[in-house]
Amino acid sequence: MPNDVYAPPALPKGTLRVTPIGGLGEIGRNMTTFEINGKILIVDCGVLFPEEHQPGVDLILPDFTPIKDRLKDIVGVVLTHGHEDHIGAVPYLLKLRQDIPLIGSGLTLAFIEAKLKEHRITPYTLQVKEGQKERLGPFNLEFVAVNHSIPDALAVAIKTEGGSVLHTGDFKMDQLPLDNRITDLRDFARLGEEGIDLFLVDSTNADVPGFTPSERAIGPVLEDVIARAPRRVVIASFSSHVHRVQQVLDAAHANGRRVALLGRSMVRNMTIAADLGYLKVPDGVLIDFKKAGNIPDNKIVYMSTGSQGEPMAVLSRIVNKEHQIEVGPGDTVILASSLIPGNENAVYRIIDGLTKLGANVVHKGNAKVHVSGHAAAGELLYVQRAAPEERAARARRIPPPGGQRQARRAERRARRTGHPRRRRHRAGPPQR
Repeated sequence: MPNDVYAPPALPKGTLRVTPIGGLGEIGRNMTTFEINGKILIVDCGVLFPEEHQPGVDLILPDFTPIKDRLKDIVGVVLTHGHEDHIGAVPYLLKLRQDIPLIGSGLTLAFIEAKLKEHRITPYTLQVKEGQKERLGPFNLEFVAVNHSIPDALAVAIKTEGGSVLHTGDFKMDQLPLDNRITDLRDFARLGEEGIDLFLVDSTNADVPGFTPSERAIGPVLEDVIARAPRRVVIASFSSHVHRVQQVLDAAHANGRRVALLGRSMVRNMTIAADLGYLKVPDGVLIDFKKAGNIPDNKIVYMSTGSQGEPMAVLSRIVNKEHQIEVGPGDTVILASSLIPGNENAVYRIIDGLTKLGANVVHKGNAKVHVSGHAAAGELLYVQRAAPEERAARARRIPPPGGQRQARRAERRARRTGHPRRRRHRAGPPQR
């Protein structure tokens, strides 16, 4: 029997209500609303990609029902970074009200502006950077630098008369990042000393022990795999993974190979990243796909989408022999990305299909060709300690994003740092 959904009670003046629209109890469609004194602030607005038991579904959006009748009360949408699970649903929200302000870093706004252009929407945007403070209605915002698998990611501190919230967004603590931009623990500690009533912490890797390896660790591996490849190399990753594409460009350049970008979103995002200076392209490395056929097989690398087995992405079409690239014996295919829960069968089907065609398939299971963009358990302990002990008894911690398993691990870790049970919350998606 389905659970009934009830409208929340009236909100007393000066009280802050936090509503997870998506991203809790699941990996994807991150979206959280903050409401006080009749005004609403949204942090992130992403999509969830369908699983194989959802045929015909292209994207899964957050449920906008709680805010559909409150659109005029929305003061803005803060976008923590430019991955699809954090910005992908923005066009569908803006179709309901086009003048909702979008707040984010330079690269994040450039990605969403390009996406909105395809929907014929011209947004109102406010570009921010770490250390900057802004006021939107009753919300005082302060932005903090965090390191992730995409440049220009931000955490946001939200201060209201009803309490203060620190939302980390997605982050890790890579001490040797490609862009030399680390997660600012000093700002986390300072905000903790000022007083945090609610700490929203990325829990995606809460059940992974230790520390997430540096992105730099995979560079030598990619370079070695490409050096050993006798013919063509196809590398699949997320279309917004700027740091990974940077590693591929550098590894190809070191081996005297050219790189062709495949997939509309890959070409669009990497063109933007290069134009803004976030992607450093070695001279003469990039080549248009239409001209790549004239390059010898042992001198070309194809950088493509489709690492999650998406049926319409480049890699799936190659496997199904529906693409101009025909993979065969001697070719090497590298899956340089994580395996998102729910996509296992689709990804293994891609690996089997490529193997059947004769390709050498390299993935995180047999080579270090991927590192996560999310903090592991050891890093989360550091972040949780950033709030001084005298504040810990008053602060509440909720771990987004992540599944139920990751959330429970994060809750246990908070207990180990001395956080009392009554102040720990493991939230989940709305009942349906």
